[in-house]
Amino acid sequence: MKGYIQIYTGNGKGKTTAAIGLSVRVVGAGKKVFFAQFVKG
Repeated sequence: MKGYIQIYTGNGKGKTTAAIGLSVRVVGAGKKVFFAQFVKG
């Protein structure tokens, strides 16, 4: 089984929304998703 890693970086908005949108699409296709988020304090 092969994996796929998608990383969103940068300033501004839209990173979390894009990651969640892609995750929903993948789950809808019957694949597994691991979602991790690192938050700066």
